[in-house]
Amino acid sequence: MPYLDAYLQNIIDRGNLKLAESVKETAENVGNKYLKTFSFTEHKIGLLLGNIQSGKTGQMFGIMCKAADLGFPVFVLLTTDNVVLQQQTLDRVKADLVGFCVCGENDAALFAENNLVKPTVIVLKKNARVLKLWSNILGATGFMKGNPLFVIDDEADAASLNTMVNQGEQSSINKYLDKIKNDSSSSIYLQVTGTPQSILLQTMESGWHPYFIYYFKPGSAYLGGDFFFPGTGNPEHVAFIDTLENPLREVVVRHLAVSAQMLSSGGTVCNSLFHPSVRISVHEDFKEEVKKELEWFSSHLNNGFKAYFEKAWSTFSPAKSEKKPLEELFVFASELLNDPEKIKVLIMNGRSDCESSDYSEGCNFIIGGNTLGRGVTFPALQTIYYTRTSKKPQADTMWHHSRMFGYDRDAGMMMVYMDEHLYKLFADINATNNSIIAQVEKGIDDIKIYYPDGLMPTRKNVLDNDHVLTVTGGTNYYPFHPDNDDIDAISDLLKNFSEKEPYYQVSLRIMKAVLSHIIPSPDFHMKAFQSVLNTLLAERPAAQGILLVRRNRDVAQGTGALLSPNDWQIGKSFTDRVVLTMYQVTGTKGWHGKPLWVPNIKLPDGAIYYDLVDES
Repeated sequence: MPYLDAYLQNIIDRGNLKLAESVKETAENVGNKYLKTFSFTEHKIGLLLGNIQSGKTGQMFGIMCKAADLGFPVFVLLTTDNVVLQQQTLDRVKADLVGFCVCGENDAALFAENNLVKPTVIVLKKNARVLKLWSNILGATGFMKGNPLFVIDDEADAASLNTMVNQGEQSSINKYLDKIKNDSSSSIYLQVTGTPQSILLQTMESGWHPYFIYYFKPGSAYLGGDFFFPGTGNPEHVAFIDTLENPLREVVVRHLAVSAQMLSSGGTVCNSLFHPSVRISVHEDFKEEVKKELEWFSSHLNNGFKAYFEKAWSTFSPAKSEKKPLEELFVFASELLNDPEKIKVLIMNGRSDCESSDYSEGCNFIIGGNTLGRGVTFPALQTIYYTRTSKKPQADTMWHHSRMFGYDRDAGMMMVYMDEHLYKLFADINATNNSIIAQVEKGIDDIKIYYPDGLMPTRKNVLDNDHVLTVTGGTNYYPFHPDNDDIDAISDLLKNFSEKEPYYQVSLRIMKAVLSHIIPSPDFHMKAFQSVLNTLLAERPAAQGILLVRRNRDVAQGTGALLSPNDWQIGKSFTDRVVLTMYQVTGTKGWHGKPLWVPNIKLPDGAIYYDLVDES
């Protein structure tokens, strides 16, 4: 039986037909479009893009099976530098991938003994020592001198990229990953992540920018960014902490009420997450505060707790079970409070020994910081308290804090508690993520990323300062030494627009056509502006902008933006639109004696647009 068919049957036997259908679609699409056309003589980088906690592992396994069916003999599956996660991944590979030879980082002998008879999966941590070891093992066997290597890098934006790019050096992990793939006769390196910002901002020259991107959609039961952070109207599942009289008490009682509903309806676990700070000392203090609230409720069951409980009970509507009567749930919650074994207050950070088994059942309050991010999953997570702040927030890091995303949540009882400014940041990140996905689905190769001023896409140490360009929304950009490749063509495109009209509302496609005749210059990055227009059109195909046309301007070269005070005010008034002003200068005062069309473009206010400068 083909490896993919065997894997799909494994999923179906576990009762997950929809997952099997999704995995098959992804594996067949990637296989037919990218793997079947692979020459076995080249090195290719690809990106598998999925939403946070949307089932990337199953999709990865499906692609590996399809690749094995197409003749790829060796797979290296990379995890983060976490012993527990590496072992969990190794165990899952052994359970799911029937017919493969599965090796851990200490199984060099097994790899050699198999002698490529079975397709081999090597599960490795992204650790410099481990990668160096296996670089030597792969080289010593000689297997890869005449065979392709397939690398699957889970959470590829974490640790894999060169963190010393601006020092002209190469970080250790990045160096050994380069060596592993380049020492093979050919390779496909599949980056896998839900936060692709740093990957998309890698230059082609670096060797880490993807040549192809595939996005797989989450299933219908998935709760993600649009559910929690729609960015418009009043969010249904987010409560703003600054509007609450006693925030912590309300969060704790809310989780008790939801836990009572879920546990009394046949559920085995209900988790809450508290992410107040990165500081370990804060976690300890917060644990004591949560315990104090629980103790207060326990000692004020009928003269305090009941009123808070009733208020919390009235705010949720279970989607996966019938809502229990107030009195029944109150009795259940009271029993929880009176039994210390049934409620756990846990700390998860670098100093704690908290493991997944600790929060696999019962009512749990989990407190932590950095560890509550990438790679960790909390079952039945229903209540989240998030107040962590940063002077320079990074979009990809913040998005990985969205542990509330997933499939096993009850939508009718989800609630996230945070400050309004944090909600705005998450909504902005979600909007950009949706923009990236829209661009991928439209088949746009040059993916554009933009964020509000003050929100970084990723950490600075993986971005090449010489090749990552930022364009600020709300700023007027113009070429100091403009030139046109076809003045008549621009004039023809603008013939229907009178200089007597203050402005016109036009399709962004018209702006693209006009700008295509402006010759790029070092101070006017035409590619960046065109890319932004493509991004906006991918989000809204009918997107509109503002066009100003002014002819026969007898102005001297070197007079700056050329905008008259009136035209500047017109452009300034449109904060959420692209504004393109086209001035036709007579050419009599500098301009090399020839008439020209000089552009001035302003992108929507409040955003920073990121672009890659051509290495050439």
